[in-house]
Amino acid sequence: MSKEHSESTPLKNGQDVAASPRDEGQEGGIDQGERPELEDVEPEDVPQDPHRLHEDALAMLLGTLLVALGVTFYSQAMLLAGSTAGLALLAQYVTGIGFGGMFFLINLPFYYLAIKRMGWSFTLRTFIATALLSIFATLTPRWIDIAALNPVYAAVIGGSLLGIGLLVLIRHRTSLGGINILALYLQERYGWRAGYVQLGVDMLILGLSFLVLDPDSIALSVLGAVTMNLIIALNHKPGRYIGVS
Repeated sequence: MSKEHSESTPLKNGQDVAASPRDEGQEGGIDQGERPELEDVEPEDVPQDPHRLHEDALAMLLGTLLVALGVTFYSQAMLLAGSTAGLALLAQYVTGIGFGGMFFLINLPFYYLAIKRMGWSFTLRTFIATALLSIFATLTPRWIDIAALNPVYAAVIGGSLLGIGLLVLIRHRTSLGGINILALYLQERYGWRAGYVQLGVDMLILGLSFLVLDPDSIALSVLGAVTMNLIIALNHKPGRYIGVS
């Protein structure tokens, strides 16, 4: 065979097939000249490097500290968050009982659902994170003194701190419990979409806030919620971060 022809590659059945330049450039079935996009990589295809215990512990401390600081800004500016934190803030404004105690009490009924839905490991992480947030939310106003606070700044920085703190916790398979657990349980038990349940509860909290807060505070609370969710949405995408605890 002349040099102009491609070399042949023998097959098991004795037949020959011409080897193409594409075949020659392949290694392990993947063209070396073409790399798969990150979005196309499934989590199970990526080598998993589990978080160590000390990494989970540090993440839990940092995440709850950031969320507690965000809640402090919200509380100082009389703003509202969503989910269980929103219920605790609303109860604080009505009763005068601090956020930390209210948040811990509101979460208690949801641990039973967490055990059934998520298992003991997730429930234990959630309980510890909830307890830490309750403690830090109580202590943070004693650690810092806010003499003056612009409500718009409070909404943006508070929402940002909540989003970053939750992102840290999410990446270490930790939750702050509450309504999210209820939504997942109702989805599994009755087929209700968890997102719609969460949205319905948040809308209920928003409706109740009209009885307590002025329209400006409610509008700024919505701004804070948008900021928080944008941070989570932009930084928590499949394939961008694979962490296992």
